[in-house]
Amino acid sequence: MTQPSASSANSALFLSPEPPLAGAGGGGLRSASLLEYLKRRYDVRVASFTLPHHSKTFAARAWRNGWRFLRGAPPLLDRYSGFESQLPLDRRYAVGVVEHFWCAPYAAALRPHCDRLVLDLHNIESELARTHAQATGGIQGILLKRFAAAYATLEREWIPRYDVVLVASEEDRARIDHPCVYVYPNALPEIPRPQVEEENCVAFSGNLEYHPNIEAVRWFHSAIWPRIREKTEWRLIGRNPEAVAAIVAGDERIRLTGPVEDAVKEIARAKVCVVPLLSGSGTRFKILEAWAAERAVVSTALGAEGLGAQSGEDLQIADNAAEFADAILALLKDPNRRRKLGESGRRRYLDRFTWEEAWKSLESIHL
Repeated sequence: MTQPSASSANSALFLSPEPPLAGAGGGGLRSASLLEYLKRRYDVRVASFTLPHHSKTFAARAWRNGWRFLRGAPPLLDRYSGFESQLPLDRRYAVGVVEHFWCAPYAAALRPHCDRLVLDLHNIESELARTHAQATGGIQGILLKRFAAAYATLEREWIPRYDVVLVASEEDRARIDHPCVYVYPNALPEIPRPQVEEENCVAFSGNLEYHPNIEAVRWFHSAIWPRIREKTEWRLIGRNPEAVAAIVAGDERIRLTGPVEDAVKEIARAKVCVVPLLSGSGTRFKILEAWAAERAVVSTALGAEGLGAQSGEDLQIADNAAEFADAILALLKDPNRRRKLGESGRRRYLDRFTWEEAWKSLESIHL
């Protein structure tokens, strides 16, 4: 192998398995924020992978995940492994940044070419899989428990290979054993409050094929929606609406909005934004977007984890179906209460969760 040239003090390699773009889901938003910061300080080379096509039919997915179960190979880590030949390793970099734990094993290939290696953990994958297993149960729960254990083993192996580890919340920092782990919060660009009228609806937003979101839609539809259905419309906003279409089919009071050009503007049309999440890690962009839209939020405690929000001040937390429904109904009837929660949430977003504010945590560690 040809030896890489001496590193440039202002060169960086940014490895992301998904597009680092606003509008590409929560992962894309987090990556876009970090990439924009790096571009202001380094000559950045962005690297991704060209993946072979694989079928998304039920039979094909069942076969793949069954084989992964037997091998103890978590799906996304398995999907993104083995593409070292696509890495741009013809030079040496001052810093190499790897997005998502799915790509953590590329530390072995990157280390000889990077003076400093940074791993950005959007989630703690073992925790994400563990909580999702609890929420789903059944055969899927068994699969997820197996993958959660595999992730935990792999996290212990690969996370120590990095010089710096970034996480989205203090809760996630406590889940990582590493001497240099820092909170880099999820954040949005500073967005003007949308000037749209409230409509009589509640909204759930996000990538609708993301498994925690599917489970949230299923729980809300079965346990909460029947309690509030006569009072409002329910809008589901985001990519891949076909993933939840069967769950909500046949109800004229439910609208699958699908992907939109301006998610915050669309969310601002709702009276209440709902976050009925039962599994997850990191922090939820759907709450940040609702705060940016200055809208009231009702969330489970897990859904609001990592944001430091106070129930009754920045949002309303409810962890069982009856309390969740009651909180929504109370807000639908009380425009002043909705306004106060929305205003408090927007202040919190502006104070802590804009890109400029989040970047201060990276400046403090001299990244």
